[in-house]
Amino acid sequence: MTLDKNNPYKCFPFERRDDGRQFSPSAQRNAAPILEVLKSCLPKQGTILEIAAGSGEHSIFFAPEFPGNFWLATDPAKDKVESIRAWQVFKPAPNLLPPIALDAAAQKWPVENIDLPASITGIVCVNMIHVSPWKAGQGLLAAAGRILEKEGILYFYGAFMMAGKHTAPSNVEFNAMLKKTDPEWGLRNLEDVEAEANKNGLKLVNVTPMPANNFSVVFQKI
Repeated sequence: MTLDKNNPYKCFPFERRDDGRQFSPSAQRNAAPILEVLKSCLPKQGTILEIAAGSGEHSIFFAPEFPGNFWLATDPAKDKVESIRAWQVFKPAPNLLPPIALDAAAQKWPVENIDLPASITGIVCVNMIHVSPWKAGQGLLAAAGRILEKEGILYFYGAFMMAGKHTAPSNVEFNAMLKKTDPEWGLRNLEDVEAEANKNGLKLVNVTPMPANNFSVVFQKI
């Protein structure tokens, strides 16, 4: 796997088509297992905000499964926003909103200054906080505390450490590779994420083991 330090959110390889769509093998593999968990935890109404949406494959896969929600995919990288838009042209859905650029580490998010068709009741973030500086994770948790409706859901997917220890031998190698690329990257200790979430009015409600030594982690705004 080749990591791209210039893209602070995604380390997974992407293939590009002439129409602007990008393809991520990891997105194709994990979409179905993630969807199963999302169906059990996301509110059935409101806007779902997807952070670090990458190629956009998740958004066009998930959105039709939540017809009562609007789905807004975001990413900090211009080429990823273009890919998300291209995927929406290729496979449109009536509840998909036009993608926007959003940096999770920003002190104020653009969605706080625009009119949305419905309030934000859910935030979905897949494979970001370990492939970015911790300030991005802190920014995400702070924003979730500001913009989520009461009882709204923040969903994380990815590899985590627990009680300061890796949960699988393969994650030791993965973490070392991340830190070699950028010392600020690396698997986050779930207890540290929970502590930061608590500071922002979020409580941990569920942790679900997922394929390939990943976890689905669900927080709810108190």
